[in-house]
Amino acid sequence: MEELAEEAGIPVRTVRFYRERGLISPPRREGRIAWYDDHHLARLRTITGLLERGHTLTGIADLARTFESGRDVAEVLGLGEPTEETPVRLTPEQLADYFEGETTPENLAAALELGYLATDGDEIVHISRRLLEVSSQLVREGVPLATVLAAGRRVREHADALAELFVGVLEDQGGDETEPPQLRPLARAVVDAELSMALDRRLRRESTDEPPRDPTP
Repeated sequence: MEELAEEAGIPVRTVRFYRERGLISPPRREGRIAWYDDHHLARLRTITGLLERGHTLTGIADLARTFESGRDVAEVLGLGEPTEETPVRLTPEQLADYFEGETTPENLAAALELGYLATDGDEIVHISRRLLEVSSQLVREGVPLATVLAAGRRVREHADALAELFVGVLEDQGGDETEPPQLRPLARAVVDAELSMALDRRLRRESTDEPPRDPTP
């Protein structure tokens, strides 16, 4: 424990306190010797980093339990599946920096359930750099992360239906390939154009619904 505390840069009594609170797992014991490893050191550094970002020890314990209940990255991403998305590896502290003040156990549980986040040892993996950047930008613009995740759930339902539609259209043509090369660019082009026009219609409708302004000063 003394060596672990020195490596982590914290007092031994702090390590003992974290151990008693269940914030770090028990060491491996050989007789009277307790062995701590890199996992314990990474957890201590995570605790220190999250404390510096304003999290409480109770909150950190809740976050740790939420992460430990998450699925492994191999299960979420699959092995050998084609994808155009780039996963991003993050420490818990880096994730907290992306969503300052919004990394609550409830939000993390929702992100893990959606499969946006997965675990890989002491690291967190976001399945898509594009989604990570966009959702972070929305939070910086003042949209609560819970609202972003709820919207993401609804978008996924529609996206699954669209994927089913496009795959069905091409399968009806008798193609033998697992994924025809034109599938993704054609699907993206149609969805992008239709979404753009839908936004135009929605915004025009909103502007015409505005009550007339009083012309008098």
